[in-house]
Amino acid sequence: MVQDLEMIKKAYKQLPERIKAARKILNKPLTLTEKILYSHLFTGAAREEFARGKSYVDFAPDRVAMQDATAQMVLLQFMLAGRAKTAVPSTIHCDHLIQAKLGAAKDLETAKDINKEVYDFMASGANKYGIGFWKPGAGIIHQVVLENYAFPGGLMIGTDSHTVNAGGLGMIAVGVGGADAVDVMAGMPWELKFPKLIGVKLTGKLSGWTASKDVILKVAGLLTVKGGTGHILEYFGPGAQSLSCTGKGTICNMGAEIGATTSTFGYDEKMAQYLRGTSRAEVADMADGIAEHLTGDPEVYANPEKYFDQVIEIDLSTLEPHINGPFTPDLATPISKFADAVRENGWPEKLEVGLIGSCTNSSYEDITRAASLAKQAVDKKLKAKSEFTITPGSEMVRYTTERDGYLDIFEEMGGVVLANACGPCIGQWERHGADKQEKNSIITSFNRNFAKRNDGNPNTHSFVASPEITTAMAIAGNLTFNPLTDTLINEDGQKVKLDEPMGIEFPVKGFAVEDAGYQAPASDGSKLEVIIPDESQRLQRLQPFEPWDGKNISGMKLLIKAKGKCTTDHISMAGPWLRFRGHIDNISDNLLTGAVNFFNAKTNSVKNQLTGSYDAVPKVQRAYKAANVPSIVVGDENYGEGSSREHAAMEPRFLGVRAVLVKSFARIHETNLKKQGMLALTFANPADYDKIKEDDTIDIIDLTEFAPDKPLTLVLKHSDGSGEEIKVNHSYNKNQIGWFKAGSALNMIRAQNKA
Repeated sequence: MVQDLEMIKKAYKQLPERIKAARKILNKPLTLTEKILYSHLFTGAAREEFARGKSYVDFAPDRVAMQDATAQMVLLQFMLAGRAKTAVPSTIHCDHLIQAKLGAAKDLETAKDINKEVYDFMASGANKYGIGFWKPGAGIIHQVVLENYAFPGGLMIGTDSHTVNAGGLGMIAVGVGGADAVDVMAGMPWELKFPKLIGVKLTGKLSGWTASKDVILKVAGLLTVKGGTGHILEYFGPGAQSLSCTGKGTICNMGAEIGATTSTFGYDEKMAQYLRGTSRAEVADMADGIAEHLTGDPEVYANPEKYFDQVIEIDLSTLEPHINGPFTPDLATPISKFADAVRENGWPEKLEVGLIGSCTNSSYEDITRAASLAKQAVDKKLKAKSEFTITPGSEMVRYTTERDGYLDIFEEMGGVVLANACGPCIGQWERHGADKQEKNSIITSFNRNFAKRNDGNPNTHSFVASPEITTAMAIAGNLTFNPLTDTLINEDGQKVKLDEPMGIEFPVKGFAVEDAGYQAPASDGSKLEVIIPDESQRLQRLQPFEPWDGKNISGMKLLIKAKGKCTTDHISMAGPWLRFRGHIDNISDNLLTGAVNFFNAKTNSVKNQLTGSYDAVPKVQRAYKAANVPSIVVGDENYGEGSSREHAAMEPRFLGVRAVLVKSFARIHETNLKKQGMLALTFANPADYDKIKEDDTIDIIDLTEFAPDKPLTLVLKHSDGSGEEIKVNHSYNKNQIGWFKAGSALNMIRAQNKA
């Protein structure tokens, strides 16, 4: 069954004319990215050309997707927006709150019990406001979206940074904060700075041990965690057309780790096959009818240097499998050099756990290729020397792979099948022994490997690879093993070598499922109530933030000067804190607890300038709030990289932080701060970061003149009585300054809906 078929028909009907209008304005051949963006302008057909990397543009996404950890705050905000129903098709997917511990059935049963009030809240809110609801156990949001909602040429946003996975089906799919989702669900435009474009030309064809995952592992090494910031990656070439649709999704998915706005591929036969294989033949037929509009123009791909801001070329035929990490997803090492890197860097050679699945690599193809290695292990009398877990991406994938015998093979090898959920990928893993904080190594087919992310242990060296390499490493139990060249000793004392993995894109018998886990909303929810229990410790109704008082900000105390990498995991940890995602007061107790204090190199230890003593970051900030003292957070490069987690912006806003000043921001986090009425500022001179002292009191002396493209002036007042001025930049446009003045973007929406 095709979801939202009428919406897709409407989108495809207007697409050719919208592209024709854009072609007339730009007067040049068009990339796929330009075709999709210019055909989704909020104001209709294109009337002007937008400057890449400069112009803020209002878009009209076709749909919105939310996972359960972020959907709670989206619903709480949407309840204040003043609308009876969402303006565009929207869905909620319950995948983040299921903790991996014992196995799929028991873990899912436990999750339904301990999260009942949260699930009931989201189900009732979805029912009332016309939102599709995917129950716990239905699958991971991005795999479910690919199977049911993604369509070539579409534009969607989702409250998870890995929404970009849908680029595997030719969409522009962008991860956003919850406030952006509320805008679109309330019928407002979605604002984005028109991105620059990176073209990635793929030649050759994958073979042997190399998988689609290795493409993005290689690209991450080339571009680093911030090299894609402000860009969309568009993959093309004969190599791109040879990749499976889910393989394309894997590449797009992990594009979030290089800071890219999103990644996408042009429509091709592999996408058509996937649409037909997932019961969406009508969409494939419609896409075939306008196929020329669902990929970049031939002239673009023939001379990419003329049309992209940067071009990368990768020959799939010579690409090696890669392993990235530890502690950052862009430390890329080809398998031929990995054993040496392990020894040279002193990384723990013994592999404790191998984990496959997650939103990045949990398709039928992924599981069959990994299972081919597990079958070899069984047949060649090898047992996995490491613990081994498998996370199917959706109930459809789980049911089908179980029917076809693949899950039994994993279990025979010694693996444990986990629930169709995010689990260890986002820290929802009750890993035994993690509290000892021992130095150890794990390898996953996930996308992100920041310190403490998977199990809370800062000494866990987490590496990222393809499901095939992860499985082989788990069988060997040692990071110095190279499955392409090395042998293993089996139970009979014989040397055996693993053959190349083999897999299939689609099940021979077709996909099947008994209960996919979908709940359609009520046709009329006007008389329904959203369920929020009184005195709940997990859900809390929101109160609007106060608007700006129109004055300069004086007397800000430095809360923390964060040193080095400060991701959204450092600002607002996940794991056990996920249970408070619907309660802004409770979750604010994790504010910046993972950030490293520049002045003492410790986490969660900052100076309270009111008392002179050191304490936890949230406690110090609550003291400032109680005393009505404003504060400021200072950070390093690419501050807020990682998740789309808007709690990382809402928590400082809720606790009274007025500004965040850094060397540079990750895109989503900067937008989230703006949406919540915060000041997101960057050093005009990055060296001024060194001028910030621990006891500083800081004033903004010209905020009353806040205007686009006009720097602001900060006065640093040091404890020795000296002071100095520094200039700071911002990227606010007129509308975003309106958010700041109103107290938040949501306050503006409420005012407009009341008018």
